[in-house]
Amino acid sequence: MEGLNMKHRITRVTTRAGDSGTTGLADGTRLAKNDPHIEAIGTVDELNSFLGVLVCELDAASAHATASRQIQQTLFDVGACLATRGQIPAPDPAPLEDEIETLNAALPPLTEFVLPGGTRAAAAAHVCRTVCRRAERVVWGVPEAEDCARYLNRLSDWFFVLARTLNAGAAELQWRGTSGRTDTAGG
Repeated sequence: MEGLNMKHRITRVTTRAGDSGTTGLADGTRLAKNDPHIEAIGTVDELNSFLGVLVCELDAASAHATASRQIQQTLFDVGACLATRGQIPAPDPAPLEDEIETLNAALPPLTEFVLPGGTRAAAAAHVCRTVCRRAERVVWGVPEAEDCARYLNRLSDWFFVLARTLNAGAAELQWRGTSGRTDTAGG
């Protein structure tokens, strides 16, 4: 990681460096603020902020809150991977796959598309899921960021299963389709 000062910390927030419409990557390269690379970093940051809202809706001592806080850390790793153009590796999606499998095993089988909502925490998880999907789409437009995109793909699955888990015990609103039926799972 030659050329990267990984111990550099922000000591001044207002620098005016971005007043020209550019922002810097970790290696000092300046890019337009609307560059796909910067859009990807910003969308991952937005996802992390929405995840912070979700964490506020969870019992702080719960396993879901612990996992969500760890994912917040990992999203900074995704941002670091993007900001260093891959000099910092993308996170491994395997731990997410294991947790998805564990959470999903305790859920009833899907019979229809699930509508976002239910508990406040589940609704927040659905917002995270959709922002994560957008982040993934944006990251696919960044050269050499495929591993970050794969992690985000798996993470959106995790948010979906987490939302269903957070709604466990409550009626899960499902899509009615064109027939106009009003079915809910478990209700």
